[in-house]
Amino acid sequence: MPKAFDVAIETVGNEVSQPLARPLADESSARRAPGAAGAGKSFYIETFGCQMNVHDSEKVAGVLLGRGYRAAANAVEADLMLYNTCSIREKAVQKVFSRLGEWRGQKRKIIGVLGCVAQQEGEEIFERAPWVSLVCGSASYRELPELIDELESGGRRVLGLDLDVDETFETEITRRDNPHRAYITIIEGCDYACSYCVVPHTRGPERSRPSDAVLVEARRLADAGYTEIQLLGQTVNSYRDPSPRQLGFVDLLREVAAVEGIRRVRFTTSHPNDFDRQIVEAIDSTPALCEHVHLPVQSGSTRVLRAMRRTYTREEYLEKISWIHSARRPISVTTDIIVGFPSETEQDFADTITLLDAVGYDGVFSFIYSPRPNTTAASMPDRIPEPEKSRRLAILQERQRQIQLARNEKLIGQTFEVLVDGRHQARAQWTGRSGSNRIINFTSPCENLLGEYVQVQVMRAGPHSLIGEQA
Repeated sequence: MPKAFDVAIETVGNEVSQPLARPLADESSARRAPGAAGAGKSFYIETFGCQMNVHDSEKVAGVLLGRGYRAAANAVEADLMLYNTCSIREKAVQKVFSRLGEWRGQKRKIIGVLGCVAQQEGEEIFERAPWVSLVCGSASYRELPELIDELESGGRRVLGLDLDVDETFETEITRRDNPHRAYITIIEGCDYACSYCVVPHTRGPERSRPSDAVLVEARRLADAGYTEIQLLGQTVNSYRDPSPRQLGFVDLLREVAAVEGIRRVRFTTSHPNDFDRQIVEAIDSTPALCEHVHLPVQSGSTRVLRAMRRTYTREEYLEKISWIHSARRPISVTTDIIVGFPSETEQDFADTITLLDAVGYDGVFSFIYSPRPNTTAASMPDRIPEPEKSRRLAILQERQRQIQLARNEKLIGQTFEVLVDGRHQARAQWTGRSGSNRIINFTSPCENLLGEYVQVQVMRAGPHSLIGEQA
């Protein structure tokens, strides 16, 4: 297993709930030059958003380690403070600028903004926060050493906002922040044109990674002791192998799952338009493929889906759900939903509520619509008042809470395999996730289960987690 060192990445967002206590270096970090430019200096990264951003922060950390930087224990001690940002909702952007405001007037640190807000706002960040000196989008992380060199040589402000890069997937060194589970980017960007979404503007068009490169990385991670792989992409199932092998998404899933030492393979996020029966068949027939699908629907109303440019109807989405429900293995389903999209009527919202019941989701990430720059929805009429958006969100979340509680209670008495990834000392419980991505907290007489796969029988259930005992 790779050697651990002090925490340097903090995560903020819905999908990523807390920083890990002991980040790990990828085996390639041993190649860093002892006399590199950053020798003796430290960095700290705060990450907002989804797994893609978390993995991007791992890449940035690897780049900095390769330059001789070391991980700071906290933001105050760091010489280089970086915010890896998400701009998919206005609240996330506001949070970034609130964090930046905490450093107003300081002159010792280098403050940098990375990721989607950097790509979206560009030089305007310097206007809103003049103490920021580095702005860099995700496609330019390979350029970070040169950008930082420029600052350390007396430069006042530097920009890295190039989207015209063919290979933006991996940096030379990637710092891994979990000793058991690792991310692999297989596709970047998005070719869809959803009317509310900034991803095509901040991440660029779809660019798939050659299958051989993905498999080489998966084997290297397995050799280093990682047992769970999560394949990432804004539209992960849109993957199209650019190499002569021309593997499809399902072919790649099966080949990663066949890598010796890999016990679990996950993938996120799928687009309904590219979700087909073959994915369900692969999960059914390949034990290492986790029995969980995250399939964002955004709305239960066909009229709203058309306004969102989501390329499918309610009925077409439900047909895909029926494939999942008819699988031999029980496959959990989670989704994303936006409430209060421009012109959403009470009937449209009611259609979304009935969709919750029709699908029986095991989890929902639900959000209030907020207009984003460079999107067609930003100029749409018939805006929904904010209090009404909040009312609808509360109704949706309460209904989903009831659904999750009822579904989880049906699991009492069943036994699941859990990959243990944490310990709650106050409750004397271990915690981990099942293959279906359910959080299970459990008791065990064992002194150390971190990284182990154990059988756990469910004894009690709540809406968001299960409680059990080691079987």
